[in-house]
Amino acid sequence: MLLEEFDALPEAEALALVRTCADVPWWAAAVVAARPYASVADLHAHAGVQALAWGPRDVAQALADHPRIGDRHRRPGATAAMSAREQAGVDATDTDVAARLAAGNARYERRFGRVFLVRAAGRSSAEILALLEQRLTHDHATEAEVTAQQLREIAALRLAGLVTAPTDAAGPAATPASRPAPGHVA
Repeated sequence: MLLEEFDALPEAEALALVRTCADVPWWAAAVVAARPYASVADLHAHAGVQALAWGPRDVAQALADHPRIGDRHRRPGATAAMSAREQAGVDATDTDVAARLAAGNARYERRFGRVFLVRAAGRSSAEILALLEQRLTHDHATEAEVTAQQLREIAALRLAGLVTAPTDAAGPAATPASRPAPGHVA
């Protein structure tokens, strides 16, 4: 949806939309309360600054809405669709990968007491498995910060996919200076 559409949404609809990015109620409320935004960049900057304040309870609440890497989301809906797109690089048909992910997820959950979360978008199964193995070596404080950062990255990517700037034939969010002059071939 365009930024102007987001700015015009009723508060409850805007809150529900932002909470699909990260289920942190106060963060979603802060993002929605700052409307209208002058630009998509302002929206993303504000959301990013607010996300820096996420504490352990916020991260735990948001993690409750994330499936294990390699698993399907528990409930259908917008968040499930986002999760499926983000995990598109995980080859669920590769039984070796599925077994290694399941074993790694179990070790991670025993060690840290929460689901392994990684920004999966744009990453292959091999990259995710390597990150999982590497993160199993972290102490609890380091891993808590890494998990929060991964959650912030996921939220930012999801928000970027939901709220966009206007586009035209010259490309995304083209400014007058970046558009070719009439009759000019770029």
